[in-house]
Amino acid sequence: MITPVLSAAEFGRIRAFVAVAEARSFTRAAQVLGVSPSALSQTVRLLEESVGSQLLNRTTRSVSLTEAGARLLHRAKTASEELAAGIQEAVNQRKEVVGRVRIHSFRNAADLYLRPLLRSFNQAYPKVVLDITLDDRVMDLVRENFDAAIRLRELIDKDLIAVRLGPDLKQIAVASPDYLKRNGVPQSPGDLKSHQCVNWRWPGQEVPYRWEFRRNGRWIQVPVDGPLIANSRAFCINAAIDGLGIAFSVKETVASHIAEGRLVPLLEKWSAPFPGFFLCYSPQRHMPAALRAFIDHVRTAR
Repeated sequence: MITPVLSAAEFGRIRAFVAVAEARSFTRAAQVLGVSPSALSQTVRLLEESVGSQLLNRTTRSVSLTEAGARLLHRAKTASEELAAGIQEAVNQRKEVVGRVRIHSFRNAADLYLRPLLRSFNQAYPKVVLDITLDDRVMDLVRENFDAAIRLRELIDKDLIAVRLGPDLKQIAVASPDYLKRNGVPQSPGDLKSHQCVNWRWPGQEVPYRWEFRRNGRWIQVPVDGPLIANSRAFCINAAIDGLGIAFSVKETVASHIAEGRLVPLLEKWSAPFPGFFLCYSPQRHMPAALRAFIDHVRTAR
């Protein structure tokens, strides 16, 4: 069964009738609605013609309701109260903020920027679920149905909005004290060719990532070899801690290992800053409240 829907004209006529019925005066109701008394009288007359009943008794001094008019006024006021309650419920739901936000993040970026804010976000928005996928793929945000992603600035499409999460980053080579005692310390990127290196590979790529260094204002790429290739940077770092070889990582993600003596930074004069991680998302005219809450929380926590 299809529920009948009032046209804009019918809704306007009922609104005019309610104003007159409650004011008991065309003049006072016209002032409230910002129209002339004659135009208001014509609007009510059109309503009476459409329902086939007289709704108001008019005299030169007063306006009163007929029986049909009283019934219509009661129905109209009940409907108005229900409509107002429905609008308030929608407002309350928006204020409460509920829903799910799907986020794609590089693994090390999640440790640096997502994990520290999870608790505070949950406390602020307990009915929002953060559905987080952690991997190092570079994928199409919209096509794979993610609301937001955290990735390096150089990998963000120009049509996405990007919010910086932190300062520029550096990548450095690291190795355990034990490995360096057994194999010596490389003095330049070229020396890495004679060392065991722990390689990391981008998901979906056949060739391992080439380590990048900067000298005299120029970036250089250094292919390295070693006993291990993995698609997890954390796994590579742990292998380096175990003395397997030299690994290459964002300095911030190995800072605690360096501070506690498990790893030693290498070739630092060859390391240079580059734009770090950004939160990115598609521009939207009507953004879901849960996504807006997450973006605002990330901006505040920076």
